[in-house]
Amino acid sequence: MLESWNDGPTKAALVDFVGRVTTEGPDYVAPQDRIAVFDNDGTLWCEKPAYIQLDFLVRRLAAQAASDPALTDRQPYAAAASGDLAWFGAAVTKHYQGDDSDLKVLGAGVLSANEAISVDDLSERVTGFFAEVRHPTLDRPYTSCGYVPMVELLRYLEANGFTCYIVSGGGRDFMRPVTGSMYGIPPERVIGSSVALQYKDGDLYTTAQPEFLDDGPVKPARIWSRTGRRPIFAAGNSNGDIEMLEYSRGFRLLVLHDDDAREFDYVAGAERVLELAKTEGWTVTSMQSDWAEVFPR
Repeated sequence: MLESWNDGPTKAALVDFVGRVTTEGPDYVAPQDRIAVFDNDGTLWCEKPAYIQLDFLVRRLAAQAASDPALTDRQPYAAAASGDLAWFGAAVTKHYQGDDSDLKVLGAGVLSANEAISVDDLSERVTGFFAEVRHPTLDRPYTSCGYVPMVELLRYLEANGFTCYIVSGGGRDFMRPVTGSMYGIPPERVIGSSVALQYKDGDLYTTAQPEFLDDGPVKPARIWSRTGRRPIFAAGNSNGDIEMLEYSRGFRLLVLHDDDAREFDYVAGAERVLELAKTEGWTVTSMQSDWAEVFPR
């Protein structure tokens, strides 16, 4: 049970909460109402030095720029062609700090990167990416960049009658091909950002039309739309998770990245949620202090 969690206040709080909601008494919650929601980037898998999906998209944008060199005169193709991952990471960090100027530019490129292909072909592209590409600084496959303690937490909750969902700003159809093998979460329990799909001749095809950006206040709306229930457990790590954490009733868990020896040490993009955790009494798990292991061996 939670073997990779060090004994201490965080582990004790998790065990206490689960015990209270699964035991007859004033805090008991029926199994069908034991809904748990987890952010993905920075909560279930590593998000630095750039989001894993950004690496996937940068490679596609770079290939487009190589086919049409005129594209390199503008972002995000210029950054992709030069391998400037920092520009992409900064665009997302600025978004969580309230500046969407670069995110809009990035979004336009992202929407065109995998346009007009079938959902099956997109799944094959994603699967091929994960089969071949390694993390640029940790030197391990991306499929081994999931956090062992968080996967243990998923199993612990499920063993106690919880139904766990991933609720991420990342692409739904980017996560689905690997969430089963990495986390044991099936595709129907993955809620993420998406583009509109178009039916044609027996297949579904992607478009360049955004459907949902599953971030901030959209997360609670999407949770309700999918589950019809209010979660009693929520885990996140960034300002984009604030509304999901606020919407949940019960246990709120915030992952603090403070371990530069085993992962990374940063708070950029999480400043407001960390302050809220202090004032609201949410549980903050320190990667350095609470986790005996970070990644699979």
